Amino acid sequence: MAQSLSRRRFLGAVTGGAAITAVSHGGVGARRPGNSGAQPAALGGSPVRTAPFPSWPVRDATEEQALTDVVRSGRWNRGPQVERFEAEYARLTGAAHCLATANGTSALLATLGALDVGPGDEVIVPPYTFVATINAVLLRHALPVFVDTDVETFQIDARKVGAAITERTKVVMPVHLGGAVADLDTILAAAAVRRVPVVEDACQAHLAEWKGRKVGTYGRAGCFSFQASKNLNCAEGGAILTNDAELLETCYRFHNNSRGRATTGSSDFSYRGVGANLRLTDFQAAMLLAQMTRLEQQTRTRDANGAYLTSLLSEIGGITPARTYAGCTRNAYHLYMCRYDSAAFGGLTRAQFLEALRAEGVPASGGYSPLTKEPSVVETLAGRGYQRIYGKPELGRLAERNQCPENERLCSEAVWLTQTMLLGPRTDMDQIAEAIRKIQRHAAALRSL
Repeated sequence: MAQSLSRRRFLGAVTGGAAITAVSHGGVGARRPGNSGAQPAALGGSPVRTAPFPSWPVRDATEEQALTDVVRSGRWNRGPQVERFEAEYARLTGAAHCLATANGTSALLATLGALDVGPGDEVIVPPYTFVATINAVLLRHALPVFVDTDVETFQIDARKVGAAITERTKVVMPVHLGGAVADLDTILAAAAVRRVPVVEDACQAHLAEWKGRKVGTYGRAGCFSFQASKNLNCAEGGAILTNDAELLETCYRFHNNSRGRATTGSSDFSYRGVGANLRLTDFQAAMLLAQMTRLEQQTRTRDANGAYLTSLLSEIGGITPARTYAGCTRNAYHLYMCRYDSAAFGGLTRAQFLEALRAEGVPASGGYSPLTKEPSVVETLAGRGYQRIYGKPELGRLAERNQCPENERLCSEAVWLTQTMLLGPRTDMDQIAEAIRKIQRHAAALRSL
C-alpha cells in the first residue's frame, strides 16, 4: 500500500460511517485498560475497533430548511444569505470585515490579487501544506519562496522567515496547518521589519486561537476554506477576513470580475483592474449558517479529545504528537498529526504501520509529500511562462533557496488522523492508543509480513 494517500481520497475513506451522536466530555480520568497483548488484526486477530468513527458532515432538518428557504426565495446568487453569513462570521472571529468567496483557493487568489502580487514578486510560503496555497501564488505568476518546516510542530519554521525576506518579497503567507497555529509573534515581527504584509492561510483552522484571539485576524488578511472535509463545511466555499476596509473593497472587486458593489436599483459596469468570478451563492451561505450552529461545540470536543489523545500517545515510544506553540490557546484539530519512528517499532516501516493501524479499525494516512518536489510545481517553474519572466539563472537560484531538508524528513515520518475521529467519545481515543500499543508489541511479526 502506498505510504500516503491523497488527502481528499483519504477523507472520503474515513468519513463513510454512522451519524454522530451527542457526546459529553469530562476531565482527564482513568484510562480504559486495553489488550495490547492480543494478536494484531493484520495477523488474524480481532481488531481493536469495529465501529466506524463519526461521519461527516453532521446535518439535520436545519440544513434542509435552510436550502428550502433559499429555493423559495428566488435569490440563488450572491444575496442576503451571503451578507448574513459575512456578518456572522466576522462577529464570530472578531474581524472587522468578511468577504465570502467560492472556495479557499479563491480567497487566497483574491487576496493576493488585491495586494497586487504579480510577476517579479516573491511570496514566502511553507512547504508542508495543501497545494492550493502554492497554486494561488503560481496563478499570479509570482515566485513561491519555501521556508523549511519546524518538524516538531509541522508549521513553517518562523525563525527562518526573516532571513528569507528580500526586497522582492511582496507577502508572507504562513499556514495554520491542521488547525494548530504557526508562530505568529515571530512571523509578524519579521515581516514588520521589512513592512511586508502577512496573509494568514487559515483554511484548516476555523476558530483556532493565538493568545485568545481567533486566527485570520492578525495579518493584513486571513483566508478560510469551507470545502467538504473542513471543520466548517458547505461542500465548497471560502472567506477572507480583514480589518482593512479598503483592502476588503479591493478583494470584493477582484472576486466580482473587477466590478465594485452595485447601489440599490443600479448595476455597476465600471471595471478597475483584473478580476474573476469567485463569488459564493446563497445556497452555500445558508448551509454555512446552519453548520455554524454546531461549530463551537464541535471545536470544544475536538480540542478536548486532541489534548487527551496527546497525553496517551506521548507515553508510547516512537510516537511523537505535533507540538503546539505556547501562543496557541486553541487548536482547531482539522488534523491530528504525529511523527512515527520506525526504530521504536523494530524497523516496521511507516507503510506497514499504517496498514496495521487500518486493520485495527483506525484509518490513518501519511499526509503530504514534499511540495518542493511536487511535479506540478517543478514543471510550472520550469515552464515557458516562468522561463520568460525570470530566466533560467534566477530560477536556478530559487531552486537552491527552496531546499527544505527538514520538511522532507517530516514527510517521511508524519501520520495523520482526521477531525471526524476526534468527534466521538473519549473511549475512541483510548482505542486509538490501544491499537498503536498492540502494533508496537507485535512489530517484529508484522514486519515479517
